[in-house]
Amino acid sequence: MNDIISFAAGGLLQASWWEVLVYTLVVTHITICGVTIFLHRSQAHRGLDLHPVVMHFFRFWLWMTTGMVTREWVAIHRKHHARCEREGDPHSPMIYGIGRVMFRGAELYRVASKNAETVARFGHGTPDDWVERNIYSRHSATGILLMLVIDVSLFGTMGLTIWAVQMAWIPFWAAGVVNGIGHYWGYRNFASPDTSTNVFPWGIVIGGEELHNNHHAYGTSAKFSSKWYELDIGWVYICGLKALGLAKIKKVAPRLLLEATSKKSVDLRTLQGVIAHRYEILARYTGIMKQACQVEMVRLKGAQSSLKADELAAATHWLGRGEENLAPAERARIDQALSQTQSLSTLVQMRHELVKLWDSSSASSEQLLHELQTWCLCAQQSGIDSLEEFALRLRRYAA
Repeated sequence: MNDIISFAAGGLLQASWWEVLVYTLVVTHITICGVTIFLHRSQAHRGLDLHPVVMHFFRFWLWMTTGMVTREWVAIHRKHHARCEREGDPHSPMIYGIGRVMFRGAELYRVASKNAETVARFGHGTPDDWVERNIYSRHSATGILLMLVIDVSLFGTMGLTIWAVQMAWIPFWAAGVVNGIGHYWGYRNFASPDTSTNVFPWGIVIGGEELHNNHHAYGTSAKFSSKWYELDIGWVYICGLKALGLAKIKKVAPRLLLEATSKKSVDLRTLQGVIAHRYEILARYTGIMKQACQVEMVRLKGAQSSLKADELAAATHWLGRGEENLAPAERARIDQALSQTQSLSTLVQMRHELVKLWDSSSASSEQLLHELQTWCLCAQQSGIDSLEEFALRLRRYAA
């Protein structure tokens, strides 16, 4: 009887509290690695290829710890990028609100996973072998029940708590924090056409997924970090797998390359560099516009025009944060606020012209080169010191 009571209380291991804690952190971290390395970087974006043994390990582990179906997860994530913060985005806080995405993100995932059209359109190229069709996809709940049996067997009643943490880990960190806070609060290295942010330094907990703005800027890159101080623990593991011959890195973000000195003319190499680093360039341009807005707000407040200053402050908040996806009326209001002076109006117009360079899908290289040359010339003749300096720096970009 005592043996039965002992087993029920502490399971096979009779572990201490710190051993239980270590076990929980390790198993949840492996799950995070499975999501970021296998589901996200390898399957959804094809940034790397994994050895079949590694790939199947992650498939099996995620089947036990999340019950997620690879094809469904990949399809939902690809649709998020395709429809980011517009109608059809499966989990955008801009559409559903931060509270719902943060705390009910798993519910949004389940709804999206039931959409057969989404899965069929965006779920191509994922594993479709006998095991996937007959076990992982057909019996997705069996894996998490198996995990429950393992946890309880090892740790007794405490295993129930461990299992509950495992089941909540991905819904909270991935569906809630990354998809919610990662589009709501944080800093931005790149002015990608959405509200994605980096919520560094929670790298070890989320496996590098907290560098969400970096990811949205270069979606197919297997590496998420871009600054020297950013830790992408998922990338560290990928490099380790590569060293062991268990992973092949296919794509990473282009390295920023600047010529030593500004060239006298803009050439094709400059154009290629500008297009490759467009979100970094746009982020720098956003900084110029924000600085100009700050100067203008000070002037307006001094002139006791608080209403216009408040409107300009609201417009400044959206600069470089996916303002393209705002409602037309809100977009028009922001443009109006940013046109209060000739300098701001010029900066806004020049920004629109700059964005056209990489939005012109049908233009030839010669046309785009001519437009970039014209843009730089106009910037240098604008009479705005910051814009002139920006144009000179733009000449140094290279592919």
